[in-house]
Amino acid sequence: MFELVGFDADDTLWRSQDYFDDAQARFEAIVGHYVDLADAQLHDRTLATERRNIRLFGYGVKGMVLSMIETAVAITDARISASDIHRLVVLGKEILQHPVELVPGIRAAVEAVAEHHPLVLITKGDLFHQEAKVRASGLSELFHRIEIVSEKDPPTYARVLNECGVAASAFVMVGNSLRSDIAPVLTLGGYGVHVPYHLTWALEAEADLGEDVTRMCTVSEPVNIAAAIRGFVR
Repeated sequence: MFELVGFDADDTLWRSQDYFDDAQARFEAIVGHYVDLADAQLHDRTLATERRNIRLFGYGVKGMVLSMIETAVAITDARISASDIHRLVVLGKEILQHPVELVPGIRAAVEAVAEHHPLVLITKGDLFHQEAKVRASGLSELFHRIEIVSEKDPPTYARVLNECGVAASAFVMVGNSLRSDIAPVLTLGGYGVHVPYHLTWALEAEADLGEDVTRMCTVSEPVNIAAAIRGFVR
C-alpha cells in the first residue's frame, strides 16, 4: 500500500496551458504590427527570455507577461507603444481572473484515490494565483496537504516527503508533466502516473526519465488513475 499520493494541479486537475497558448497567440498578433513574425523568430525569442527569467520571476502568469514585454521591447527596438504594452498587461490580468475549469472526470478520479490513500497537492507557480485556483477548484478538502513551490525538482519532493514522514518508495506522483511531475520522483525512487494533457509548454517538454521506467505508467484518462496506482508492483 502506498502511504501518500501526490497530484499536480495545472493541466492535471484544471485547464491552464490553453490560456497561456491563447495569450501567446494574442501577443504575436500585437507584435506582428511592428515586425515580420517569421523573420523575427518571435516564439523562440520569447521562450528564450522566459527561460532566462525563471530564476528571477519564477513560474506563472506574471513572469510570462514580464517576459513578453521584455521581448516586445527588444524585438521592436523599443517602438512598441505604451498602449500595446498595456494590452499585454491586460492579457495577464485576464488569465489571473479566469474561472477554474476542471479537467473532465478529474474530481471523481481524485475521490477514488482518496478513498485509499492520503493525498498531497504539489504545484508550482505564482503563490496568489495558485492559492486562488485551489480555493475555486472545490477540490481542496480532498487533500491532506497543499504545497505551492517555486520548483518541482528532487530536493523539493524530498523535502515534502521528509516532512510527511514518507519514504520515496511509498510515494506516487500523478501529473501531466514528465519534467516536473514524473522524472524528479523517479530519481528519488518513487512512482509516477503520467496523465498527458493535449497541450504542453515547451519548457516542460524536455525530461530525462533515466533508464528505469518500470516505476511509471501513462494513462490517457483520469478515470484510469486509481487502477494505475493499484497496478504497481512494489
